[in-house]
Amino acid sequence: MNAVPLPSNTMPLPGTPIRVMVVDDAVVVRGILARWIDQESDLKTVATPRSGREAMEELERANPDVVVLDIQMPDLDGISALPLLLAKRRNLVVIIVSSLTRAHAELSLKALSLGAADCVPKPDSSTAILGAKDFRRDLVEKIRTLGARFRAPVLGRTRSSINTQDAPFTLAPLKSSYTLRPFSAAAPRILVIGASTGGPPALTRILARIDAVSQTAPVLITQHMPATFTTILAEHLARASGRPTREATDGETVRAGSIYVAPGGRHMRVTRRSGTAVIALDDGPQINFCKPAVDPLFSSAAQVWGSWVLGVILTGMGSDGTRGAVDIVAAGGNLIAQDEASSVVWGMPGSAAQAGVCSAVLPLDRIGPKIVGLFAGERS
Repeated sequence: MNAVPLPSNTMPLPGTPIRVMVVDDAVVVRGILARWIDQESDLKTVATPRSGREAMEELERANPDVVVLDIQMPDLDGISALPLLLAKRRNLVVIIVSSLTRAHAELSLKALSLGAADCVPKPDSSTAILGAKDFRRDLVEKIRTLGARFRAPVLGRTRSSINTQDAPFTLAPLKSSYTLRPFSAAAPRILVIGASTGGPPALTRILARIDAVSQTAPVLITQHMPATFTTILAEHLARASGRPTREATDGETVRAGSIYVAPGGRHMRVTRRSGTAVIALDDGPQINFCKPAVDPLFSSAAQVWGSWVLGVILTGMGSDGTRGAVDIVAAGGNLIAQDEASSVVWGMPGSAAQAGVCSAVLPLDRIGPKIVGLFAGERS
């Protein structure tokens, strides 16, 4: 039997705190996360069930905007509960929290493909969680941003436009305002892509549609993710693209027909050594609160390849990529951004669009064909 969504009168009033359900089998972890959430004036914990089954039972009563969902739990685990929660509740944002093991990274990426809005890696113990300032900041900011983004309904725009699933997931009102610049006359030969929240499913869909480009040009990707997660991401993208795809290694030559993913915890740049473009990884400080960050890749690509570079900025929080996009355009290259309606969060692409550096702002499904067209000589 199909689940019946909650009635529309359960939508929150403007200005009320974002309602959060924390689902984790560890009572200490539930307590820590709930305390962090309740210390924010615009967030409120409304339930703390210990399993996916309890979350299903409490969903209607608690009426959350956001569910913070652990993966490994008794009775009904997070991966099994996720599609059930999304089927039962319209406008629900699910954020996966999981440890940094390979198995959990694999499951987290599966959760994104099933409709989770984002995933946040958590430390392995409650003691480590207490001192994890980055984890707390990331989790709270994603709850706030995603919860606010998805709680206001807009007719005719659903979750199916931004995800592989067809759940009726309505988006907040559009607020886009930008001016496009003409495409430069130079034909691109290098593709660089930056993404964050919502990026893995978006990358999968694009790479599956640009075979004519990925066979003949190098593709370099920075996705905001930690180590281990980027390893699994590269494996998933290899299957989607049918091309050699791997985490980049320091000093390796950039070759046409290969896809390079910035490894979690290290910035990826390109440089020239003896006239050859090579990967340069560094363990420097975070840039835009991220590591890897998109700006170093974009800026260095502009320095090495100039007008040959086509940059693409996909869905993501913040403004990472805009400074690098400015450098790409200044060097004679071009920039495409994902549009707001198809983005999970229109932070990164919106920042670039509003900076006036984009020659196209497109729905996700039109970005792949546009990339292919530009590499084939299209100029409009």
